[in-house]
Amino acid sequence: MQTTPVRLSPGDDLRVAVEGLLNRYASQAAFVIQGIGSLGAAQLRFAGAESPAELRGDLEILTLAGSVSPDGAHLHMAVSDAQGRVFGGHVARGCVVRTTVELLLVLLPDHRFSRAPDPLTGYAELQIHQA
Repeated sequence: MQTTPVRLSPGDDLRVAVEGLLNRYASQAAFVIQGIGSLGAAQLRFAGAESPAELRGDLEILTLAGSVSPDGAHLHMAVSDAQGRVFGGHVARGCVVRTTVELLLVLLPDHRFSRAPDPLTGYAELQIHQA
């Protein structure tokens, strides 16, 4: 296991950047174990919803975590707006970094993650393999 701190810059798409980290570090499996920072826009899919909701304005990331595979990321995030209201859900593309995002990435060199349809859930779920 290798921990790597990462900083994303203004204008970066959070999900796209996190998914790109596997290539950057030549890894097949990772977890984001924590993230903080700010967004100018967020796309969060709330529990049970078909599509993401868009939030705009000055948003603070309170927590960010999830798994990352070559097939994509499964990230959850909680953000607060300028009035202190908190929203949380699945991170979709379109979460735009406002000033910074700082996260801790854990690379798992002895593993390979993939996603495959699960007949019980109906979703592409994490498959864990020894590398």
